[in-house]
Amino acid sequence: MKFSLIICTYMRPKALFNLLKSVQLQSFYPNEIIVVDSSTNNNTNDLLKKNSFKNLSYYKVSEENRGLTKQRNFGISKIAPNIDIVCFLDDDILLEKEYFKNLLETYKIYPEALAVGGYISNEVNWIQKEKTMSNEFYYDGWARKESVRFLMRKKLKLLDSTAPGFMPTFSNGRSISFLPPSGKTYPVELIMGGVSSYKRKIFKNFSFSNYFEGYGLYEDADFSLRLAKVGKLYINTAAKLEHHHSVEGRPNKFKYGKMVVRNGWYVWRIKYKNPSLKARFKWNSIAILLLVIRFFNVFNSQKKMEALTESFGRFYGLISLIFSKPNLKL
Repeated sequence: MKFSLIICTYMRPKALFNLLKSVQLQSFYPNEIIVVDSSTNNNTNDLLKKNSFKNLSYYKVSEENRGLTKQRNFGISKIAPNIDIVCFLDDDILLEKEYFKNLLETYKIYPEALAVGGYISNEVNWIQKEKTMSNEFYYDGWARKESVRFLMRKKLKLLDSTAPGFMPTFSNGRSISFLPPSGKTYPVELIMGGVSSYKRKIFKNFSFSNYFEGYGLYEDADFSLRLAKVGKLYINTAAKLEHHHSVEGRPNKFKYGKMVVRNGWYVWRIKYKNPSLKARFKWNSIAILLLVIRFFNVFNSQKKMEALTESFGRFYGLISLIFSKPNLKL
């Protein structure tokens, strides 16, 4: 299978350079690498001029194509006609050597797959064990420490047994980070866009939604939920990589908090257009609980101002839903 790698970047030349160096070490190398840069300076362009990478094409986009979803759609428009699989990576990722090999082999094992996601290996500490403690989450023979927000949700009965990577009726389920490093492949309906791959043919009927402007929080959830309605999606936990969160190019915490709420509401309604009263009650209760938890981080964390501004953003997002809900683009 011939495959393309699309990297959308914004003001992160150092992180992008480190990613491209890890791509060079891959046992399977992309047939083309498309870098779509929306930076407001020329630092990324200058770096790529000084450092050559095989099969790489660089595009500097203007204001009209700036923003994650627009850049992804732009990158898709530049794919060569003989490409079978399209891979996306965030620019602050580092790959393990067999990442692309394991990712692509998933399509041979599961030929019905429309999309396959990779597995971030450096963010959660898992332990393989048979029994679990009350403060742990257990799945498929592995356990990880449960976060405060999930412990609180359990006590308040705002959590169900929906498998990781699937959205319960009230949203706010367990993300794919709750899948263990077992080396297995799991069916899902939610894939993280920054560590994803898709069969090229799906882009005849699907594109990333322009509802998600700029940073595009949860745009990947929107895309994968729509795609899951027509076919199978998987996560291969053997396709490992590391995510090294770069602070450059991220929105301020007020805007981020607002996006968490409003974009979260949007993707919930993409799957459940008319949720039950019980589901609506749970969604709002969880949003308020997470707001309260984030606000108390002002007193128990070192980044007090970030916690405070994000809390204000979440509060603003909740209030704004009363007066102006997002227009769903189904």
